Amino acid sequence: MTAEHGPLEHYRKLRRDHPGLFLNEPGGIEILDGVTAVDGVPVGVVYHDPYVTIVRDPVRFPDGRRGTYIRLLDAAGAPGVVALPLLGGGAEVVLLEHYRHATRDRHVEVPRGFGTPGLSAPENAAKEVAEEIGATARGIVPLGRLHPDTGLVGGHTELYAVHIDGYGEPARGEGVRRVFSVAPAEAEDLVRTGRITDAFTIAVLARARLAGLLAGVA
Repeated sequence: MTAEHGPLEHYRKLRRDHPGLFLNEPGGIEILDGVTAVDGVPVGVVYHDPYVTIVRDPVRFPDGRRGTYIRLLDAAGAPGVVALPLLGGGAEVVLLEHYRHATRDRHVEVPRGFGTPGLSAPENAAKEVAEEIGATARGIVPLGRLHPDTGLVGGHTELYAVHIDGYGEPARGEGVRRVFSVAPAEAEDLVRTGRITDAFTIAVLARARLAGLLAGVA
C-alpha cells in the first residue's frame, strides 16, 4: 500500500464506494465520520489483499463510549460460496478431507471458496465443485445465506446443494487429501461425534436437511 493510498485514504475510498458497509442504525454501534484516531489508535484499512480487507472503524457504543472495532470485509466483491455435493438425488453426500493452514489441521468439509467477480453465486458453487472434487454440477439448489461470524466478518456466504453424478480426483494442490461419499445419516453422525467441526459444513447440512434434500433422514 503506497503512501498516496495509505490506510486512511483507502478507508475513505471504501466509505465512498461502499456506503452500505457504513450505515448507522439508531441505538446501534455508530461508525464515526471524519475521525482519524481514537485514544491514539489510528483507524483505517489495516490490511488488504485480493481476498480480504481488514478495517479498524472509529465507533461510538450505545452507552456513549468511543473506541475502535475491527471488521473483516470481502475484498473480491462477490460473496463466498459453500457447496454440498449430492449423489443419487440426496442418497449420498460427498465430503472431502482438507488441510487448513489456519488451524494447522485436517478437516472434513464440503467444497467452498471465495466468490469470483463476474460469476454468479451458483456459477461459483459449480466452479468450487469442479475444482475441489472434479465433479460437474447437474443441478444447483439455493439454501440461503450464512453470516459466518457476525462479530467479525462483514460479509456473507451463499449456501447451495449441488447435484452431481460422480466425482473425480481431489485438488491435492489445495491441500485436499481425499474425497469420499457417505449416507446423509452418517454425515450427521460425523457432526454429532465431533468429527466434522467446520461451521460451513454443519450449516449447509442442516439447511439441506430442513429443505428435505437428504434421503433417509427424518
